[in-house]
Amino acid sequence: MRIKFWGVRGSIPTPENRNHRYGGNTTCVEVRLDDGTLFILDCGSGARPLGKSLEREFGARPMQAYILMTHFHWDHIQGLPFFTPLYIKGNILNFYSPYKDQAKYLSGQMRPPYFPAPFEGTESTKNYIYLDVKKRPPLKLEDDLIVDYYPLKHPGGSFAYRFRQGGKTFIFATDAEFTGEVFEKGHEDTLDFFKNADLLVIDAQYTLDESFMKFDWGHTSYTMAVNCGLRWNVKKLVLTHHEPAYQDAKLYENYQAAIEHGENCKNETMKIYIATEGMIFNI
Repeated sequence: MRIKFWGVRGSIPTPENRNHRYGGNTTCVEVRLDDGTLFILDCGSGARPLGKSLEREFGARPMQAYILMTHFHWDHIQGLPFFTPLYIKGNILNFYSPYKDQAKYLSGQMRPPYFPAPFEGTESTKNYIYLDVKKRPPLKLEDDLIVDYYPLKHPGGSFAYRFRQGGKTFIFATDAEFTGEVFEKGHEDTLDFFKNADLLVIDAQYTLDESFMKFDWGHTSYTMAVNCGLRWNVKKLVLTHHEPAYQDAKLYENYQAAIEHGENCKNETMKIYIATEGMIFNI
């Protein structure tokens, strides 16, 4: 399983000179199975360069993608109108979401007066699959792949996705507010979902002080993200959904502080990374 980051910024794109190191596109992550099956997690502005890459790869050949939406805030859908595979006949885009009205949400931003080309008029075939929030049955899209999902604390809701294949686990959990509550009794379900991941990509937009000032804003501090990773016995932790006000220097400072916090917590096994456009993990 290969995971590649195309957008790692939160809230709004930040195409500034001082953001070249980590990137300024909003959330979009590509997941490839060993057989080439393509998954896309969210369609922030990072979906635009991903679409260009897929055009070069497939050329005139049709392609199929499974697009898993965590939620529908603009920074997670704003790249879709510029995702060129959307406009190519023969392409099949399967949209999965725990939101019944996802077709309406996706098409809304492309209706007049916001955009000149209507979503429904694009040439690709689009399928919409509703994920049952209450029962949360796992998806079995490949013989040995299981994908399941978990609700997160965020205004309007958001969902984490977990990929399990060949004894390896990858979890994507952006736009989530994790607090000390997840370590208390009664959160065994959370522990069961997140524990022992080989790779966990987690929201870490704030410093600890900011998280106190922005309680209920739906994002996590890098300090708490490290705490969660250690509590859940994660092997590799990737901090993502970077604060748009933070330039490279500040993000690097936060990253070093996260590593130091892990050391203070006696971390000896978990590797900590900061999400960067173009970064690839193979698990």
